[in-house]
Amino acid sequence: MDGAFTTLAGQRFFVHRCGAPDAPPLLMLHGFPEYGGAWEEVAAHLTGWRCLAPDQRGFGQSWAPAEVAAYDLRALVADMAALIEAEGGPMPVIGHDWGAVVAYGLAMWRPDLVSRLVVINGVHPGPFQRAVARGGAQSAASGYIAYLRAEGAEARLARDGFEGLTKLFAAKMDLSWLTASRRAAYVREWSRPGVLTGMLNWYRASPLRVAAPGQPIADAHVLPPEAGRVACPHLVIWGEDDTALLPETLDGLDAYCPDLRIERVAGADHWICHQKPAEVARLIDAFLNRD
Repeated sequence: MDGAFTTLAGQRFFVHRCGAPDAPPLLMLHGFPEYGGAWEEVAAHLTGWRCLAPDQRGFGQSWAPAEVAAYDLRALVADMAALIEAEGGPMPVIGHDWGAVVAYGLAMWRPDLVSRLVVINGVHPGPFQRAVARGGAQSAASGYIAYLRAEGAEARLARDGFEGLTKLFAAKMDLSWLTASRRAAYVREWSRPGVLTGMLNWYRASPLRVAAPGQPIADAHVLPPEAGRVACPHLVIWGEDDTALLPETLDGLDAYCPDLRIERVAGADHWICHQKPAEVARLIDAFLNRD
């Protein structure tokens, strides 16, 4: 992928690009702890599209403000809305992990900019808050969130050449795709000034409440379907071996997304985009090209 800086609302963002300049645009939103270049393998198979993969706020080479309040979801969505408008949108939007939350925000709050929505092992904020408030399996699986929000998390994750952050990638999942050269690229991006704090501030700014196992939160606010509606055609691609996000996070998603299709992929986990990029691209392309 090539890349260049662009200015959005007065701030510098870096956008990785792949595909012919005259091909239809496609916005690809990465999650934690990745950056826009993480889409390279999938984008290489989407030959009919002009893939735009920004380093989102706080990641990679993009603007990384230090304040937690700067990472409110409305602000993160506004960044990507500005990029779509600058590229002449609307366009299809793809999101993985945290990128899926921003993609859902675009589809909910700026439906005029999103023609179709693809989410890959990511969650809608309504069903996810319900799942993590139960005190069950998903609450236990999301226990790492408190660790990432805690003061001093930066030092713990960066110690010994970012060994702690690399272990988060690997937790109970297949990391055979993370070659030495690819890990070096991630360490380069994580090492940029202010970036590690920016990445963690996505968690710190989130209002998400995670129950302790066996201690459900009775008063957790769950976004109602009428407030979190996704009207455009929507595809979810789900690596079935994901241990960070469990299938229960999809329960009730159809109440928010009336035009929903779910494709479950065996033999892949949260890092499905690296494990099965050709299969992910095939599912995306078929969905985007359907009548």
